[in-house]
Amino acid sequence: MQYKTLNPDKLYLITGAAGFIGYYLSKNLLEQGCRVIGIDNVNDYYDINLKYSRLKKLEPFEQFSFIKGDISDKEFINGVFKEYKPNIVVNLAAQAGVRYSIENPDVYIQSNVNGFYNILEACRHNPVDHLVYASSSSVYGSNKKVPFEETDFVDQPVSLYASTKKTNELMAHTYSHLYKIPATGLRFFTVYGPMGRPDMAYFGFTDKYFAGEPIKIFNNGDTNNDLYRDFTYIDDIVTGIERVISNSPADTVPHNLYNIGNNKPVKLMEFVETLEKALSKALGKEIMFEKIYEPIKPGDVPATFASTEKLQKDVGFKPKTPIEVGLQEFADWYVSYYRVK
Repeated sequence: MQYKTLNPDKLYLITGAAGFIGYYLSKNLLEQGCRVIGIDNVNDYYDINLKYSRLKKLEPFEQFSFIKGDISDKEFINGVFKEYKPNIVVNLAAQAGVRYSIENPDVYIQSNVNGFYNILEACRHNPVDHLVYASSSSVYGSNKKVPFEETDFVDQPVSLYASTKKTNELMAHTYSHLYKIPATGLRFFTVYGPMGRPDMAYFGFTDKYFAGEPIKIFNNGDTNNDLYRDFTYIDDIVTGIERVISNSPADTVPHNLYNIGNNKPVKLMEFVETLEKALSKALGKEIMFEKIYEPIKPGDVPATFASTEKLQKDVGFKPKTPIEVGLQEFADWYVSYYRVK
């Protein structure tokens, strides 16, 4: 089956363009000759220098325009849509993090709910060919049935972050139904890679090692009852998004949902050991993390495991990068970026 490629004649609006996924998606689109408008408020949830480093890599592209602003500012968003009239909108701007949503709930409602509402309203009044937005594997909560399928019951989220992502899916479905907005939600599964988010475990573990501090592992030290995660490499995420932008049957159904995960969950301890090996290779000497074991944190789930059958059937893509390859790419980047050799 032949799958459509990106249309360089379309104008792509990407929110969260200074973020991890937003940067890589923008870069890939630009490398294929597409015009991209990037929006980001460059907040300080994590190191803004990393966000500006990503944006700096996008500056050489003549087809890229960056506008600093917040999607929760309705007037700002309406102004961008009216001026640029984007054809494709990819909403990746969101307040991320499960644990942080317990400490600071206000920003999740402001960005993830109010901000997404503003995007939907802008798409309603300035019709677009396709709205693609980030959901999350966290909507599956503590589902026992694996692998997680898009048709599973997801009405019992165990964190506010997950609740906001489920809310996004409901809002998108309603707007799609009422105003015929072609919309697709993507449930991402534990995305990792170079230039990733410092609040993610693999990045935090690496920071702790170079700071001479122990890492905390939330599995009570029980490797028989370990946490499982479906770790998905950033290149696979971006390829999946691009395929969905071009090939999702969004024009024939009002609202679609896809998992984008590796379909191969890995035990947390196996992931830690693979990271140790990757950093050892990057540094040219054997390293090992000092580990402290603690109980699982509120809001965390014991396992994530994506079924990718629907994605493969509709757009012909299945993530496939093994963690050994992905973590080596991250380790090599980290050692170079932070000059830790």
